[in-house]
Amino acid sequence: MAKFAVSDGISVAYEVAGEGSPIILVHGFASNRVTNWRAPGWYDTLTAAGRQVVALDVRGHGESDKPHRREAYDEGELAADIVRLMDHLRFDQADVMGYSMGGFISLRLLHDAPDRVRRAVIAGVGDNYYGRGTAETASIAAALRAPDVSSISDAVPRQFRLFAEQGRNDLEALALCMTRPRRSLTPAELAVVDVPTLIVVGEKDTITGPPSALAKALPSARVAIVPGRDHMTTVGDKVYKAAVVEFLGA
Repeated sequence: MAKFAVSDGISVAYEVAGEGSPIILVHGFASNRVTNWRAPGWYDTLTAAGRQVVALDVRGHGESDKPHRREAYDEGELAADIVRLMDHLRFDQADVMGYSMGGFISLRLLHDAPDRVRRAVIAGVGDNYYGRGTAETASIAAALRAPDVSSISDAVPRQFRLFAEQGRNDLEALALCMTRPRRSLTPAELAVVDVPTLIVVGEKDTITGPPSALAKALPSARVAIVPGRDHMTTVGDKVYKAAVVEFLGA
């Protein structure tokens, strides 16, 4: 593991595995590079396919710094951290794969710096890219700040809190990240992103919803559906892995 300074005194942790054309992995909310990518076998899958894996911990997560300032989690800054990591490693261009929150960040990257991305995999993102409002994010943040999980009655916020506790996270940092300054890019804004993109969702992923609207907005998108999987179980599925390896090699 290594760390590098990104901005405002914040440092981000990352690790590199394998050799070959690089792919940067961006994990989901309340997760980290180990839980989301290394443990489910993605490092092995991608390095066996001749790729160099670069996985980072998004600020507020894992071994990266965890500022207690909401503005530090602006989605544009989170996307810029990927560009800063590429600059740090002297990559002119790389493939990028993001899951869930990492997919949101990767979409922002596609808009802000499309020339830096060769191919993109957006996984665990569908209609929820447009659907999550401030009331829902506020309720999840409140659950993360609750004194005890037993006081949380709503199912979705409770699920987020339970998952966050498993990773020994900084709950205040996560609450700030959940309510981060962000906006969904419009279909018109996405229509100019001509980067080959694979959208992956689980067949039973009710958090994500169907991928059709997002796929329609991105002119060079294709879709892979992972049979029988939900938001949590799609991550390490062999169908997801096979689709990504095929897509990256196309």
